[in-house]
Amino acid sequence: MITFETKVLDIIQRTPNVKSFRFKTQKGADFKPGQFFFVGIQVNGQERTKHFSFSNSPTEKGYIEFTKRVTDSEFSKALDNLKIGDWAKIKMPLGSFTFSGEYKKIAFLSGGIGITPIRSICKFIIDSKLPTDAALLYGNNIEKDIIFKDDFNEMASANKNINVVYTLTSTDIDKTWHGRTGYIDDKMIKQEIPDYSERTFYMCGPPKMVEGLSDILKNKLTITSDKIKTENFIGY
Repeated sequence: MITFETKVLDIIQRTPNVKSFRFKTQKGADFKPGQFFFVGIQVNGQERTKHFSFSNSPTEKGYIEFTKRVTDSEFSKALDNLKIGDWAKIKMPLGSFTFSGEYKKIAFLSGGIGITPIRSICKFIIDSKLPTDAALLYGNNIEKDIIFKDDFNEMASANKNINVVYTLTSTDIDKTWHGRTGYIDDKMIKQEIPDYSERTFYMCGPPKMVEGLSDILKNKLTITSDKIKTENFIGY
C-alpha cells in the first residue's frame, strides 16, 4: 500500500448527476481491477478522506479514477467544486472484490453507482484479451441514469464473450426504451444468464440490493457462498 499527494487530472460528466474524477499517479501505484482507494481533499479548509472504487482498469495508464453520484453531503459538494489541478492525497490499493482471470465464467449483478468496480474489471478483461465469459445485469431507474453505457456497449461489441443487459425500474419509462424493465430477480437471471449455475457472481450496489440478490442466489438458484463476491456501496 502506498500514500502520495497528487493533483486532479480530469473531471468527466458521466450522467446528469454522476462525475468521474481522475488523478495523476506515480510509479508503483499498482492495483487490481475492482479494488478501492482513499481520497483526501480539502473540505472547508480541512483535509477529509473517503474511499471509492477504481472505475478505471490497471491497463489504463497514467491515472486513477473514481466515479461518484453528486449528492448534497458536505464532502460531495466539495468534490463537485474540484477543478483540474487541485490538490488531493491518495492511499491505495485496498479491497478483495477483484478479478484477474481466475474464473472462466463470471456474472455481474449491479445497480446504480455500484457499476464502478465492474467497469474496472470488464475493461481489464477486454484490454488483457482474457478468454473470460462475462454476463452483466445492470439496473437503473431511468435510461439517462445508466453510467458508462457507451463504454459497456463498446466492450460488448468488441468481445462476443461479454454480454450486457440493462433493466429499468421506473414506473414511468420513456416509450423509446426497448430493453428490459423491472428489478433483477431469479426469473430475470434465469432468462438472461441461463448457465448461471456455472458462473461465479460479482454483486455491487446499495447494501439492501446486495443482500436481496445474495438471498436470491443462495435460496432460489442454489448458488453456493464460495461463488458469490459482494461489495456494498454506502452513499455520502
